[in-house]
Amino acid sequence: MIRVRQIKINVLKDSKEELLNNCAKKLKIKPIDIKNISIIKRSIDARKKPDLFYVYEIDVEIENELKVLDNVKSNDIFLKSISKYNFPMIGKKVLTNRPIVVGSGPAGLFCAYMLALHNYNPIVIERGQDVDKRIIDVETFWQTGILNPSSNVQFGEGGAGTFSDGKLNTLVKDPLNRHRKVFEIFVEAGAKEEILYENKPHIGTDLLIDIVKNIRYKIISMGGEFRFNTCLTNIICDKQNLVGIQVNNNRIINTEVLVLAIGHSARDTFKMLSESSLTMQSKPFAVGVRIQHPQSLINKSQYGVVNHSILPNASYKLTHKASNGRGVYTFCMCPGGYVVNASSETNMLAINGMSNYKRDSENANSAVIVTVNPKDFGNDIMSGVEFQRELERKAFIEGKGNIPIQLYGDFKHNKISECFGNIKPIFKGQYTFGNIRNIFPNYINETLIEGIENFSKRINGYASDDAIIAGVESRTSSPIKIIRNDFCESNIKGIYPAGEGAGYAGGITSAAIDGIIVAENIAKIYKNF
Repeated sequence: MIRVRQIKINVLKDSKEELLNNCAKKLKIKPIDIKNISIIKRSIDARKKPDLFYVYEIDVEIENELKVLDNVKSNDIFLKSISKYNFPMIGKKVLTNRPIVVGSGPAGLFCAYMLALHNYNPIVIERGQDVDKRIIDVETFWQTGILNPSSNVQFGEGGAGTFSDGKLNTLVKDPLNRHRKVFEIFVEAGAKEEILYENKPHIGTDLLIDIVKNIRYKIISMGGEFRFNTCLTNIICDKQNLVGIQVNNNRIINTEVLVLAIGHSARDTFKMLSESSLTMQSKPFAVGVRIQHPQSLINKSQYGVVNHSILPNASYKLTHKASNGRGVYTFCMCPGGYVVNASSETNMLAINGMSNYKRDSENANSAVIVTVNPKDFGNDIMSGVEFQRELERKAFIEGKGNIPIQLYGDFKHNKISECFGNIKPIFKGQYTFGNIRNIFPNYINETLIEGIENFSKRINGYASDDAIIAGVESRTSSPIKIIRNDFCESNIKGIYPAGEGAGYAGGITSAAIDGIIVAENIAKIYKNF
């Protein structure tokens, strides 16, 4: 197979025929000589906007590959062997009981998928509801403000990622092709095939709901089991060896293998684990606000046009090192999306962003967040959690139970907004005007303002007075890391921390990959059933 990179095609002329012609030209052959092509990657080149180009990287199947390569001299054209993901050889130690995976977010689902595929018959326990019942609970909360602490935007089948944009881009480098395997499983479960090659792939909340359900069905068909409304409430050890778990404060389940894919919001579980002999530590994270702009403003900045006839609504990623030394950056940017009430504890308020597959609302939104570390909140294991909770309590109070919002110009001048400007608010959940500066310490407020003003130098109008900000974005990543060794095992033998909540991932794809890595390490030791 020949890999060909840097094939540029104007987005208005994009077609399979145009791609074949351009590929043939680079290879100095005729289009008819190409047997087949596979798209490996597609990105957008907007450096000459409004003239925009797709940039393709493809694999090409032709006769006489070496002869063709001898005739072209380019670093963008080379022989590429096809490599696929391979699960490791199965170990020899006998399992007495079925492995248990705690949490059905990406790490838990993909760990369970690989274990079920290789006949380990895992049990997945999830404190929340299955996704169909979860949708009802979430919609009820957004409409009425009545929170189900076990079934909400954070908890339930699919994890927090189910009510997000379903962004799959990641910086994880994985030569063993786990990354590709994750995407192939998503496509088999109903995701669009374009995620296999788009530079910034996403699924969309509306499609994720059925996809996580289909992954569950597949796991069950391969011998796995799901138990919803089942919360881990204790771990049972013999010295430093796991022998079982307690769920829902009463039932004991025997097991020698426990995967802790608990997510970053399982604060009661963190508390229980911190009181055991499990080794854990506090870690840095980031907190801030969500900011909304018209999607047309972002499109104009990124594409040179307000609305493009071919391309989807544009996204962005911005970073700045503030004068106080702190990093401030955008996170989980949702083109054509919604800001949502993502609370999971009573009398506290947290927000997140989400988009459907078409990303077709009028507004773009993104978190703008500031790094914080144990020097800000303390080195005790639960200090970061309590720091988050304090911000969420203040947000709840500031919004009187609703999402507190403020125009950016009023945030700068430390006053409550009285009316909206030209930007229409787009939220899931009730909202009200408040002074978001009352939520944060001064150093965070000052860093947010400096960052937003800097971002306006790169996206004209970003710091407009009528941009809508909301608080509080507090669940960006886990405030805790559960320590594990090179084989993904904790200091308690048989416990395998996994994914974002355990401190080893940051997003859907990296969490899913980590879940697969944990499954591999379990399989290297234990025999299947």
